[in-house]
Amino acid sequence: MMKRWGLLGLLALAACGGDDGGDTRSQALLCPGVVAGAVPGEDSSEARLTHSSALVDGRQRFLIRYRDAEGVSASHVSGLGDKVLRVFQRVPAVVARLTPEEREALATDPSVEFIEPDAPRSSLGLSAPVSARVAQQTVRQGSAGEYTPGLHMVEAPWVWDKEQDGILDLGAPTGEGIKVCVIDSGIDPEHPELKGTLLGGKDFVDDDDTPWDGDAKGWGEGHGTHVAGIIAAQLGSGSANVSPDMSANGVVGVAPGARLLIARVLNKEGVAWASDIIAGLEWCQQQGAHVASLSLGGGGESRMEFEAFKSAAAHGMLVIAAAGNTGGPLDYPAAYSSVLAVGAVDQSMRRAPFSAHGGNLSLMAPGVSVLSTIIREQGTISQVEVGDIPYSSRPLYLAPAGRTTGRLVDCGDGASPGSCREATCDGFVAYVDRSDRVPAHVQLTYVMKQGARAVIFGDVAREGDQGVLSIGRRGSWVPGALVSHDMGVSMRRMAGFPAHVKLHKSDYAFSSGTSMAAPHVTGVAALVWSARPSLTAAQVRKLLESTAKDLGAPGKDWDNGYGLVQSSAALEALESLP
Repeated sequence: MMKRWGLLGLLALAACGGDDGGDTRSQALLCPGVVAGAVPGEDSSEARLTHSSALVDGRQRFLIRYRDAEGVSASHVSGLGDKVLRVFQRVPAVVARLTPEEREALATDPSVEFIEPDAPRSSLGLSAPVSARVAQQTVRQGSAGEYTPGLHMVEAPWVWDKEQDGILDLGAPTGEGIKVCVIDSGIDPEHPELKGTLLGGKDFVDDDDTPWDGDAKGWGEGHGTHVAGIIAAQLGSGSANVSPDMSANGVVGVAPGARLLIARVLNKEGVAWASDIIAGLEWCQQQGAHVASLSLGGGGESRMEFEAFKSAAAHGMLVIAAAGNTGGPLDYPAAYSSVLAVGAVDQSMRRAPFSAHGGNLSLMAPGVSVLSTIIREQGTISQVEVGDIPYSSRPLYLAPAGRTTGRLVDCGDGASPGSCREATCDGFVAYVDRSDRVPAHVQLTYVMKQGARAVIFGDVAREGDQGVLSIGRRGSWVPGALVSHDMGVSMRRMAGFPAHVKLHKSDYAFSSGTSMAAPHVTGVAALVWSARPSLTAAQVRKLLESTAKDLGAPGKDWDNGYGLVQSSAALEALESLP
């Protein structure tokens, strides 16, 4: 997903600034009293991190790297007192809040190797504690209906269910015995698909042992729960809230026998400090994790981060990270050579336009419209009908549940206050063409301010399955759904007909992003490693890369790395190794 959710609100407010003055025509087209988009006055998640790094006392967060361990215990560090936020265990370094004068003084200290700002990283797309858990035995029977398209694409079912009968084959590799550390936003530990997989957890946001995806004030956005389900959701363990077109047993992960360690580093807005990511990586090593999976990243290299990931790889951990969703160069940490970087393909095995690329790109995996677990009742299932004709649809990710009936109004691209030509403040259902130029949350805000009480987006893509659109959880939104391009063309002709949009709660959701691709590779790595636990991390990585399905130019290429990860092929190659 790797999405910067908090930015959505600011963009929506900025886009709708025209109703605050100047343009009388625009003001007349907006319905009075409508609250739409982000909550007024709330900053973006990145802005909140920036503000918290420059507090009222003039201090900012910095990573201080010493030349040796003695420096960390030196008197001048102790003299910083409560300004030291974290001391690392595997590298001689601390995180501290410093004034410009303190930073300058430390920079001249011969025991200090370097000082750098503690940089933010973002997610890419709370009930019982999970520490000291004893994971349950792997559920071995369910149904083949739990096998998602992404699961088939990476060949996982043919590894542990050759007969495709919904029963794990005895003795087949399932990831059993492999510890996977998910460094993300925490999870919903009581989700039926995940509660049997958890070994333990640590929360580096709240500094406790309960890595829930949220806090006492509410849930986060379910990013870590979605990632964890892709890796290790249990066969035959579906919840009560499933979509009508899903198996009643829910979904199953790539490596249902693997066990999860959860390091929560992302806050509820999906942003983390680099220092917390490093601390989470250290904790994963201390817990004996074989694989660390990171569906997060950001711009700008960090020397401390580089050292931490290099050290983790040198000590036998396979670190896998999402490439990024900018369509440009790889994000960090995926860009570090010690990290296995994963890009995203769609269901036609074509590189997703948003997927980042570059020389360190290693593998590709499914990352478009991926179905997985979400925080219980925080996902939604959509039903759309226009003129008594039902349409297949996908809900907007994080859109609220609700039911709306009204006249269908063609709002074009929804990119201006006057886009809904037949709008009335009595309420209607808006049809909007998805735009490559205007963010979905901006389109949604505009049509809401013109009176829309539900929104149907028509996809811009002319081929294949429709993707996933997302909005921020914070703010005021109406139910929204996405239909394919062809259905949208048909629907637009039915403007004026009665339309019905219903979103009801679910424990599952579709999402897109390199955040979804990385855990597919993580699961395949767990399968291969469980087949031969004596393998090293370097050997597992080489097996995955050498057996990938080539997607572009022969061999490794800039856009697709070595290609699409293939679990069956990797295991076949393993048999030929001594």
